Amino acid sequence: MTSHPRFPTPFGVDPHDPLLALPKVSLHDHLDGGLRPQTIIELADEIGYQLPSNNAGELQLWFRDACDSGDLVRYLETFDHTTALMQTHANLHRVATEWVLDQVADGVIYAEARWAPEQHLAGGLSLDEAVDAVQAGLDAGVAEAALEGKTIVVGQLITAMRHADRSVEIAELALRHRDAGAVGFDIAGAELGFPASNHREAFELLHRENFPVTIHAGEADGVLSVWEAVQLCNAQRIGHGVRLIEDCDLSDPGNPRLGRLAQWVRDRHVPLELCPSSNVQTAAAPSIAEHPITWFKNQGFTVALSPDNRLMSGTSMTREMRLLMDEAGWDHDDLLWVSVNALQNAFLDLPDREALLDELLLPGFEGSSV
Repeated sequence: MTSHPRFPTPFGVDPHDPLLALPKVSLHDHLDGGLRPQTIIELADEIGYQLPSNNAGELQLWFRDACDSGDLVRYLETFDHTTALMQTHANLHRVATEWVLDQVADGVIYAEARWAPEQHLAGGLSLDEAVDAVQAGLDAGVAEAALEGKTIVVGQLITAMRHADRSVEIAELALRHRDAGAVGFDIAGAELGFPASNHREAFELLHRENFPVTIHAGEADGVLSVWEAVQLCNAQRIGHGVRLIEDCDLSDPGNPRLGRLAQWVRDRHVPLELCPSSNVQTAAAPSIAEHPITWFKNQGFTVALSPDNRLMSGTSMTREMRLLMDEAGWDHDDLLWVSVNALQNAFLDLPDREALLDELLLPGFEGSSV
């Protein structure tokens, strides 16, 4: 087995970039979208799985290029390769451990690992065994980081697939693990044609049980998808939500007008988990410079910045911050603002959020030259 650096430089980042040192909060980061390329090669070799390349650098480029098509369906197909390798306790444990260490290397102090257990049963694991395997890996990563004097808090976002019919079962799974690492629930996968309202029974169960919910919406489908997530399914956060811009009239830049839903989302501080590089790849946004995240920020929406799928986008939290500074005119205060937004809306108890907020507001964040 190839030796990995414990805390590798994140995707797409200059190792000397001062933004690396800034504390960060990552709310939208898929477990199966952040594998290390060398890990993929090693796990594939163990089971004889055919990959597009057996060279780590070439494989990383293949994933990114395959996702640059502007087609969400093709983007999602790349996950066939990663999920195929995450079907045993050992592999889930390893991927989860490395996921944590990569967050630490990126300066992340709180992260939610988003993944769909129902996609990881081909090796004979039960749903509960899969969740336990990931939790053991996350815990191992946290412990390994602590040995190096690095602190991070992580949780699982248990996710159901919107094209399947197991959402109630997965909601019940999340509730069984709510005191053992599961911090929230999500639905993901192909959005267009598979509305959140198909899963209302699951969301109503979670709402009755006071369990946090975020919903992928407003990425491959438009305003109605966001409306269903917020108004029918009781989502506390929106995964992406970039197409909420379609409910805003920007014809007069000096006097933009918000539609009823956009105004509701803004005024009630419903967080938008925006992922600029990923949104550009899937054609939900035209470019980093023109990504609605900047407009939303300037209009007072509650915006959280995330990388979505670090492998597929060749990105990281640090790279997303750097892109916004270099291409969208963000400054240091904007980065602090978006980080505080994310932490305030993390699926974490208030005392724990407040403790992390002290770390986020350390003088180094405000004083660094970036």
